[in-house]
This record gives sequence, structure tokens and C-alpha cells, in this order.
Amino acid sequence: MTFSIIATIRAWWAPEHRLSCPQRLWRNIVHELDRRGGRRHEAGAFLIGSTSPEGRRAITGAIYYDELDPKAYASGVCVLHGDAFAMLWATCRARGCAVVADVHTHPGVGFQSHSDRTNPMVARDGHIAIILPDFARWPIMPDRMGIYEYRGDHKWRDHSPRHTPAYFYTGFWS
Repeated sequence: MTFSIIATIRAWWAPEHRLSCPQRLWRNIVHELDRRGGRRHEAGAFLIGSTSPEGRRAITGAIYYDELDPKAYASGVCVLHGDAFAMLWATCRARGCAVVADVHTHPGVGFQSHSDRTNPMVARDGHIAIILPDFARWPIMPDRMGIYEYRGDHKWRDHSPRHTPAYFYTGFWS
């Protein structure tokens, strides 16, 4: 019964969200990206969790790029090699979860660079990429972050908070 009450309140409080993350977990992920990047270079993670039958994605954890590939940040930007993806999929299978999004940092505003647009971390229709500004220095101002949904053929839909404020929910009822 507790779960149905939480689901009802969540649906009422954030009815349009497509992606959610508990507030404390989101803050921990952002802090960890800031720490791993040292405010000097990009850092990133795959956000893992589940997808509901309605298509809502719930983040329950993160697997950081440098856990999969120790040289992921060697060039200053996030680059993963093939073996990292094999490890990612094996980890997801073992944990019984899926990749619901990815997140990485940029030095200024969280916009999608040419490299981000042409090299999605997961090139599957519907995959979500989040780009955090200022190398993930807290607090993250929503109007400076980017959220993009991959539509295939290197096309993306912009769900950034400045365009779709209710898309990503990190409140208490996540």
C-alpha cells in the first residue's frame, strides 16, 4: 500500500516527468562527477534503473565512466572504448537493471556539442543524455543544464529544463 500512495502522490506532484531520480541520489551523483572531474575536465556516468510500462524512467544508481574504462578522462573529454560497454551491459544484467540515461559534464553551460550530437553514448532511439554545466559544481541551475533524447540518425529532441521544465524530476517523491 505504501508504494501505491507514493506513486499516487508522485503522479499528482510531477505528472509530466519522464525521468526521475531521488533527490539525495541525484545530489550524490552530481557531487561524484564534480569530484571525478576535479573541476578541470569532463566526467560522466551511465544512470541505471528501470522503465515503467508508460515509459517513465527511474534512476536508482550510477556507473561512472572511469569505473568501466580507467582512461575514460585521459583526453579531457569523456571517451569510452568497446570493452567498457561489454562491462556495462554485464553489470546491468547482474544487477537486474538497465541504462536509463547518461550524464556528463561540460565547462560552461550544459549544451550539446557537435561531438555529443554525432557520438551518442548509447545510440538507441529514446536514450536520454544529460549534460551538466560548470563541471557539475553544485548548485546546478536547471536553466544551464541540457537534457536530450536520441531519436536515431544523429537527431535529438531537446528536453532541457528551459524548454520542458517537468521532464526531469529530482524531488522528494522520486
